[in-house]
Formats: sequence, C-alpha cells, structure tokens
Amino acid sequence: MDPFKSALESLLPGGKGVWVPMDHGLTSFPVKGIERIDGAIDDCIEAGVDAIVLQKGVLSHQAKRLSWPNFIMHVSASTVHAGANVDKKVPVGTVEEAVRRGAIGISCQVNLGSEGEAEMVKDAGHLTTSALPSEMPVLGMIYPRGQNLVNIEGDATKGVAHAARLAWELGCQVAKVPWTGSAESFHDVCSSVPIPVLIAGGKPNGPFVETLDIVESAISAGGAGVCMGRQIFSAPDRIQRIRALRAIIHEGKTSAEAIELMG
Repeated sequence: MDPFKSALESLLPGGKGVWVPMDHGLTSFPVKGIERIDGAIDDCIEAGVDAIVLQKGVLSHQAKRLSWPNFIMHVSASTVHAGANVDKKVPVGTVEEAVRRGAIGISCQVNLGSEGEAEMVKDAGHLTTSALPSEMPVLGMIYPRGQNLVNIEGDATKGVAHAARLAWELGCQVAKVPWTGSAESFHDVCSSVPIPVLIAGGKPNGPFVETLDIVESAISAGGAGVCMGRQIFSAPDRIQRIRALRAIIHEGKTSAEAIELMG
C-alpha cells in the first residue's frame, strides 16, 4: 500500500494536477500578480487548482485566512542578490513545521549542473527521509540548467529525463521538470520514472495558446499536469487560464477546445 496515497489523491485527483507555485516573492520582488497575493490565491482556488506551492510565511498567513486544504510548503530558497550563489538553493523549512503551518505536501529544488548541486542533492535526500514517517509527499523541482551540466550523448531530453530520475531516486513522490520540446522526448522522461511528472511553465510572456498546445502534448506523452506560476498568476485572465488547463488535464479536451472555453 502506498503510504502517501491519501494526500496524493487530494493533490492529484485521478493522477493529474493543476498546481500553481507562488514562492517567487522570496527569490525576487516585486513580482507581477503576487504583490497582493491574497487575491491571486483566491482566484486560483475559485478556478479549481489542485495545489498551491508557497514559502512558509505566506503559507501560515493563508492557512489562517482560509480553510482550503491543498497547500504545499516550499523549503528551498535563494535570492537574485546572491551573485555567484544565485542558483544555490538552501533549506529553510522542515516537514514538522510544514504540518504545523497547514501544508499537506512539501517541495524542494535542485539545479542540476550548478556549483551548489551536491548540497542541494543532499538537502533533498534529507527532506525525503524526514517526510517518510509523516507520509507527507515531496515534490522535487529539478532543473537541468547549471553551467556544469553534461550533455549525455543520445539524450534527446537534454537532461530532463535525468532530472525526473533524480527526483524519483531521491524519494520524491512527484517531479517538476521543464518541457523537453516534443512529445517524443517528453515520453522518454515520463517512461523513465513511476511517479507523476509535472511540467514547469517556461517563458512567462509567450502566447498562452502555445502553452496549451504544450500541455496537451505533455499529457499525451504521459505527463501528469503542470506546476505553472507566472503564466497563471501574472495574467489578467488567470481564472480563465486555469479553467483551460483543467479542461485539458482533467477533462481530456484538446488545446483548441480549451481556448474556446476561455471565450
């Protein structure tokens, strides 16, 4: 029996999910759309997101303000002011406080190929170890983007399959990785692990219709949904965007059908 099943069924109903991370304000601020974060979170909940990822201070505020159950606490942190260490995420939270602050899941980040990779891998491993007794699912946000990243011959995913594999082998129950550029290569990612794989939002300023095309392709290749931030909370039509994503991910509609639902 999967000890994490109950929480995952809530966060990923039917094995699929529309997750919105809003941990960006710690890394850099101001950030369009979350200057007044209460409204952004209310819109996401109204539109039907399955999970919202927050840093712990924001989580505590929202848990006191709302009765909504599906918060995930992010425990990795760095800021844009860190110079050479900008990609080195450090742990700033624990499983025990995530529970006390009102989360049912916890999240960490590893930047593959960065100078601080070893420490981030170690911290992620410690997190999954500490999450096991409380049966709290861990989301591994793994990004292959550091200056030391090795391009392995024959890897059409350009490190994304390794990112998903790292999340799984470290004990994460869900992986968040970048889109690989094609359904064929993303299938290689999803088929390499038995855990749900969510795609990141990518460039925040591109046409949303292109994003929906990507999401449709990702789902067709075995993806479990999205963990998408700025393309949602920074948009003036974020409620409509979430409903369009839900149409593809939970209802099996095409991107064209989802666009029509947006009006």
